[in-house]
Amino acid sequence: MERKNARREQVLELLEEQGGARPGVAAQVSAQTGVPEADVYGVATFYSLLARPDVTHRVCIGASCQLAGAEQKLAALRAAGVKAEGVSCLGQCDRAPAMLDADLEVISDRPRGEISASSRDLAIDLAGDDDASYAALAHAIELGPDELVDELEASGLQGCGGAAFPAHVKWRAVRREDGPRHVVVNADEGEPGTFKDREVLLRRPHRLIEGMAIAARTIGADKAWIYLRGEFQDARRALERALAEATPHLRGLEVKIALGRGAYICGEETALLEALEGRRGMPRMKPPFPTQKGLFGRPTLMHNVETLACVPQITLRGGEWFHDLGRTEPGTKLYCVSGHVTRPGVYELPLGVTLDELVEAAGGYVGTPLAFSPGGASSGFLPMSARDVPLDFGHLAKAGSMLGSAGVVVLNDTVDLARAARWQLVFFEAESCGQCAPCRIGCAVQRRALDRYLETGDPDALRDVTEVAWEMNQGSICGLGMVASEPLTSGIQHFASAFERRKNP
Repeated sequence: MERKNARREQVLELLEEQGGARPGVAAQVSAQTGVPEADVYGVATFYSLLARPDVTHRVCIGASCQLAGAEQKLAALRAAGVKAEGVSCLGQCDRAPAMLDADLEVISDRPRGEISASSRDLAIDLAGDDDASYAALAHAIELGPDELVDELEASGLQGCGGAAFPAHVKWRAVRREDGPRHVVVNADEGEPGTFKDREVLLRRPHRLIEGMAIAARTIGADKAWIYLRGEFQDARRALERALAEATPHLRGLEVKIALGRGAYICGEETALLEALEGRRGMPRMKPPFPTQKGLFGRPTLMHNVETLACVPQITLRGGEWFHDLGRTEPGTKLYCVSGHVTRPGVYELPLGVTLDELVEAAGGYVGTPLAFSPGGASSGFLPMSARDVPLDFGHLAKAGSMLGSAGVVVLNDTVDLARAARWQLVFFEAESCGQCAPCRIGCAVQRRALDRYLETGDPDALRDVTEVAWEMNQGSICGLGMVASEPLTSGIQHFASAFERRKNP
């Protein structure tokens, strides 16, 4: 039984310090924190970076890296006697194929991808100088909370992590609750095909920190947490440097960086809160929502990196300015693009550009394009007949897909769509937290069905996948289970010939 004064929030940090899921570590951490040993062990084995501490090389087997030969790289390492494993997307899709060494540093033959040229007409402007004057924070104080939130509403800023929830609604909801209140930054970027937040952290960390500080000042919070993906070691260093520089401007705000330990599910806001509190990252039932009962039971404003990085320029230049930057919906968007394009990278463009316009910015297609995922693995696949659909939240929803985190992956006609769907199903099966049966069982059922099809060439192996997908969508607690079948069901819908009977499987 957990002691009344147990220090649960220290569990993950102590596990990391003491080597993860090694013999005896759970007992030591239990003694130090008062959390039962079995509970500590469950936490240690939930997070991949703690569960398998002896792995020396982690090879990304996400879609973009698979297109660039990840399987061959992994096989070569194992043949050479290296203790290597394939892992879910590492957020290095522009550098595919990528892997991490034992210190979680990136190993790749390619430099980081391209970005848009600097311009005053960009809200984040990755190529610009990272301004550390904190003029926007000073202006926010002059405006006062009510006027600042009014500007946020006028801007039309939507959550850029994938949900597209209006930012001003969250801010007002938290302000209505009794204090103390908290701010939490979701920097646990893990959607396959997505690496935009990584670039903000590396190139414009002050944009994020200032946006976070404005949010904290506006809602009346004196504590903020940045939950940073543990595999982003270079981003951690950049963020730490920027926080040190920002100290004179952050008086009255305590900021803590908390490292993720390898769990895609912690990108879901309530799973992230569970991790911050020292538990396995399993999503909570809602309501209550984090705005009411979030971190440590207190009202909590949660945003992802890109969302908060837009706030300084909205503060300085007004909500109408930001709103008018968009084409079909408000503002600019950081679009990631990888796969079969000439210059993978992150391009800040008006929200609502088409695929062709995005790929033109990225130097054009490589080969003959066949399909694309507009929002990472969660969005499934669309055919090239959808290349003129605006890449925004509303139009893609009408097309039966989603913008999500805008992780666009392009596949050309050299790709077997059935095998590409399997790459994504493997990802979701590995990253399901296992809490709810529809997701836990459904992910495995869908992947096994596709395996049987690929082994036998018999489409009958796929006859139940649509029904299983419906059950997962309706019965899962969080979004992972709701979308985990999309790569397979969208593939069957739009690329039927890739799932017909195969004579030579």
